[in-house]
Amino acid sequence: MKTLASTLLFALIPAFILTTSVNAETGVGVVFSDTEIHIISAWYRDHDSTSRKGGGKKQKGLPPGIAKNLARGKSLPPGIARNYLPDALRHVLPEPPHGHERIIVDGNVLLVEIATGIIHDVLMDVIVNR
Repeated sequence: MKTLASTLLFALIPAFILTTSVNAETGVGVVFSDTEIHIISAWYRDHDSTSRKGGGKKQKGLPPGIAKNLARGKSLPPGIARNYLPDALRHVLPEPPHGHERIIVDGNVLLVEIATGIIHDVLMDVIVNR
């Protein structure tokens, strides 16, 4: 009986580890597509500076410690000012992956998981002042 229980236990452990690692990696593949990058970059390149800052709102730069944490795999810092992409741009982009949103933080466009606040991708310096 002990041998059967041990065999089952050792047979199930690799399956559990494999399933856990696959589930953990599922979100890793959620990034901006080449099409999205092209559309976002072209849109901001072709529009005036009031559109560049998320509706004309003045934004101060983030403190260096917080700006450093705007990276893939990290959580969006709590209380950080989020601006959404302009409607005209959102309408030409494909829908973001289910459970994700695109936001603007400190001149960068982020792809963020809504439920967890985990940053999945960052387009650095797409929105720059002229």
